[in-house]
Amino acid sequence: MSLKPNHRRLPFSGLFVFLLIGAITGTNTLASHHKAQIAFASGRDGNFEIYVMDSDGKNQRRLTHHPADDALPSWSPGGKKIAFSSYRNRGNVQIFVMDSNGQNPIRLTDGFDDNNPDWSPDGQKIAFDSYRDEGLPGEGWTIQIYVMDSDGKNSRRLTDGPTHNFDPSWSPDSQRIAFVSRRHVATEIYVMNADGRKQQRLTNNKVDDKYPSWSPDGQQIAFSSSLVFRGFDDREGDYEIYMMDSDGNNRRMLTDNVVEDERPSWSPDGQLIAYESRTIQNPHEIHLITAEGEYLMRLSELHKKHDFHADWFDPTGRLVSPSGNKVTIWGRLKRLVAGLH
Repeated sequence: MSLKPNHRRLPFSGLFVFLLIGAITGTNTLASHHKAQIAFASGRDGNFEIYVMDSDGKNQRRLTHHPADDALPSWSPGGKKIAFSSYRNRGNVQIFVMDSNGQNPIRLTDGFDDNNPDWSPDGQKIAFDSYRDEGLPGEGWTIQIYVMDSDGKNSRRLTDGPTHNFDPSWSPDSQRIAFVSRRHVATEIYVMNADGRKQQRLTNNKVDDKYPSWSPDGQQIAFSSSLVFRGFDDREGDYEIYMMDSDGNNRRMLTDNVVEDERPSWSPDGQLIAYESRTIQNPHEIHLITAEGEYLMRLSELHKKHDFHADWFDPTGRLVSPSGNKVTIWGRLKRLVAGLH
């Protein structure tokens, strides 16, 4: 899917060797991640629930069992807990935490549309976005980014202004947070200190840049960007996975196709990126590429319901819990099912 086109025709024997080497390389790459786990959300059982699978897509198992929608899983650094968003509290989306086997769910927040949890790599904090300070529903509401202790206490607001700020993503050293802001015509990616200071714009385009995801070494940020206005008129609105340096420089495309690729999620060793891909006719599915953009495989099961919101954990490596796997406003998740955006 994401392999760049090669216009030089290979002889049949050369093509066979090329494909064989690629298959062996992909197999070896996946074999090195055999202990890693990927949490994700799926609608396969009638409503959205949290699942977990091995890094090769095998051994998929359901963690939550609730009639309300659960989504947006975020592993704790030690892998013992998973934070997630849920509608189970009076139909208003809240942040919960549960054991990694799905047991003992506990509600952490009680604001209005507390959403998109992202656990800090040091395990001390959870960043999220919320409408909680907007008072009564009405025009002019804005989503803002907050942070709280991992037990739900001491929440405080990090962003402000008359526009939306959402989808927080912690840097591996827990010192900075990348996020998305609608301060301009299109959504752009920003970064700030963990206390909300020194907010800096990283992208500057006429198209939407969103779903930032830090590499485990903190040097790169993967994200999604639309090709509209970039000269691809036949693919207007198509999203691809891009990567840039953590200061916003050196942008490059990782996927290149006619389907929408969004919400990248790094493996803890920085070798692989899981992401969501979909067409208008087909639901979200989770796919896997290398950090260089080489397509490897589809991870989620082929069915008519959405699989999305991937988040990695590897007990043998560092955890990176990206927000690039998260819907911008999961409080509006029903719209995604009907029309996806």
